[in-house]
Amino acid sequence: QVQLVESGGGLVQPGGSLRLSCAASGFTLDYYVIGWFRQAPGKEREGVSCISSSDGHTYYTDSVKGRFTISRDNAKNTVYLQMNSLKPEDTAVYYCASHLISDPTRGCRPYKGEYDYWGQGTQVTVSS
Repeated sequence: QVQLVESGGGLVQPGGSLRLSCAASGFTLDYYVIGWFRQAPGKEREGVSCISSSDGHTYYTDSVKGRFTISRDNAKNTVYLQMNSLKPEDTAVYYCASHLISDPTRGCRPYKGEYDYWGQGTQVTVSS
């Protein structure tokens, strides 16, 4: 069974940092794209970042570029999202998701319609 479990969320002050983890089971990251998404109350789920585990290609949406870093540890079957210089606008439930790599020559994009498996989410709150 494919499972994704997020952890690492919490309350942090503006300018602070958090590191989210996405632990995968039931499949190996070698053949999957992993994406990070977030959803604030009353708003649509939006893509944040993704990593293609076949070649390590990464993508970031403009609002987090330069502040967030996605990485993977294939030995631990875990993907991380390091979030620095956090802003109140980053407050949301953060989800990781995955889909099979259909073409290893293509880069990834965090388009929610492309992802088949989703975790339950972890709350990130940026506030004083």
